[in-house]
Amino acid sequence: MGERYLHFDYTTLGHVTVDVLDDGSRQPGGTAFYSALQAARLGRRTLVLTQGSVREIEDMLEPYRGELELIVAPAAQTTTLRTSGRGPARRQRVLAWAGPIAGDVLVETAVLHLAPVARETPSRWRGKASFVGLTPQGLVRQWSDGDGEISVPAPATVSGQAPERPPVGGGRQGTRAAEALDLAARCDAIVLSQQERASCAGLIATARRSGAVVAVTAGPGPNTILLPEGGVLEPPVEPVEDPCDDLGAGDVFAAAFFVALAEGEPARDAAALANAAAAVRIHGAGPDAIGGRAAIEARVRAGARSPRHR
Repeated sequence: MGERYLHFDYTTLGHVTVDVLDDGSRQPGGTAFYSALQAARLGRRTLVLTQGSVREIEDMLEPYRGELELIVAPAAQTTTLRTSGRGPARRQRVLAWAGPIAGDVLVETAVLHLAPVARETPSRWRGKASFVGLTPQGLVRQWSDGDGEISVPAPATVSGQAPERPPVGGGRQGTRAAEALDLAARCDAIVLSQQERASCAGLIATARRSGAVVAVTAGPGPNTILLPEGGVLEPPVEPVEDPCDDLGAGDVFAAAFFVALAEGEPARDAAALANAAAAVRIHGAGPDAIGGRAAIEARVRAGARSPRHR
């Protein structure tokens, strides 16, 4: 990835994954993909910078190539996750890992979304990004060479100490705690789930001290928006009737949240757009259910009329 990719509105950096579902079917996944597709459907010119088997990733994303640009750094294999369950009960196993992305990535973009899923994102890049967003789940995950079961370490692990176990395949342990804190200090916004909050406490504190907005999602429960000056917002989340599939809903939330903040929207309004985007996504199945701006804004307007918002 030694070239500079100019004039994009939204760039994601992280592994596009192969998601193997309970029924054995395979589909594209990973925050870099889901978030990029949501940004594209919000009208942003979008680029995915990823790593893996070039042919495999290009074939998986072929149906979406009219919506986003794709650059794949070659690797022996694509990160592959076996996924089961949903929401807090979701479990994932690493079946293959594409390795760490080299730290010489050159970008020029309005929004740079650092989107690790498996300790792959570099702590440094070159070029220009007007707004930097981070979804840190992949910074704190760990797994063993045995069963590949993904877990989140105890909170002390991300307070400055390296993780105890390396990713599958050995070698570099991905972004270490000190590097993660450095990333947090350079971010304008962070989105993470309630399940990751304790493990990311140091990262959250660093980000807020540096002026970042932090959004903590909690599924159907209220979000917690931590403002840099110390304020806290808890915008309600409208219930979704007959939810279908929540895989990637947090990634969709993050993309809409970052887009809105980068456009100058206040945090509460950005969260409303992000919640609406997630609601549209989980009303259908798979990446094809990711909504466009019209559907998302209609959901925002419907929520504003709800008694919960009065």
